[in-house]
Amino acid sequence: MLARETESTLKHTPLHALHLARGAKMVPFAGYDMPVQYAAGVLKEHLHTRSAAGLFDVSHMGQIALRAKSGKVEDAAHALEKLVPQDIVAVAPNRQRYAQFTNNDGGLLDDLMVANFGDHLFLVVNAACKTEDEAHLRAHLSDSCTIDVLAGRALLALQGPKAEAVLAKLGADVSTMKFMDTGPRPVAGFDCFVSRSGYTGEDGFEISVPAANAEALATKLLDDPDVLPIGLGARDSLRLEAGLCLYGHDIDTTTTPAEAALEWSVQKSRRNGGARAGGFPGAAKILTQLDKGATRRRVGLRAEGRAPVREGALLFADATAAEPIGKVTSGGFGPSLNAPVAMGYVPTPLAAVGTIVFAEVRGQRLPLKVAATPFVPNTYKR
Repeated sequence: MLARETESTLKHTPLHALHLARGAKMVPFAGYDMPVQYAAGVLKEHLHTRSAAGLFDVSHMGQIALRAKSGKVEDAAHALEKLVPQDIVAVAPNRQRYAQFTNNDGGLLDDLMVANFGDHLFLVVNAACKTEDEAHLRAHLSDSCTIDVLAGRALLALQGPKAEAVLAKLGADVSTMKFMDTGPRPVAGFDCFVSRSGYTGEDGFEISVPAANAEALATKLLDDPDVLPIGLGARDSLRLEAGLCLYGHDIDTTTTPAEAALEWSVQKSRRNGGARAGGFPGAAKILTQLDKGATRRRVGLRAEGRAPVREGALLFADATAAEPIGKVTSGGFGPSLNAPVAMGYVPTPLAAVGTIVFAEVRGQRLPLKVAATPFVPNTYKR
């Protein structure tokens, strides 16, 4: 939490006035004044997103257009593959892929979404990392690409089983879109970029809209009785139930894709023996771990009782062990499950589902069972 005297330095998203008008409780987050909850409260916001549709302001995220100076999108894709272990060349037009920027030690500088818009790539990066990500792109790709930060755009996320129906009422042609489809689409008469994706485990959409139109579009969406505004509190509990990583908590510069259980995101073409294996920072370590395994692994954790186990709690192999084996990186109460859930890192031999480990909470050792993620089945439209 920022000190009171620095609150005036916080940035505002284009929806800041709307948040205040709707009674949001605001908190500092990634340098922005952001809504943590509204009048309904975190529990109701969470459950409403699971049953109907929730609207999230994610305009603090970074939006970047990456264009090859040759004019060919495949050249931009080849260039970006120098910085990420994912196959970007294979991303078809109007599709997107989850990726990570890696460092020379195999750690993660950030995770991001990469979309193919036909003539250029469209990147969405995390708010806390976007300045460093831009500098990283400029330092390594400026010779072959132009890097345009799209500061004049806002980003909304409409998540939940009724999201498609809500957008249809506003004239958005999204019914044929599948999970990770993306591209330009008008919504309520505004020129938007729409992707069928999100951060909740639910079917839903992320909508990039010109900042000047953001409040008008958000208001139209919120006029639908199936839509509630959702703050950071429910966003965090939703993504935790979905088993999704939060950068700076579950993943950071000290974690590799294999340690973070993100092997699925690295395609065969970039692995040893693949057509374009390696060539990204930390490739030697990452590819070795993908082949042979890492010594630790991110896992889901379920408490036997009702007490949530929070981020930072140390993990032990048994109730009397002196030395910790890992720690919890995300934890809280899962409203959909009516039970606490957590994620953390344990040695790989203890990562099997059903293994019991212990968390130290207020001087006591609480048993936790290693569990499969997601905790709540996802409902993506495949």
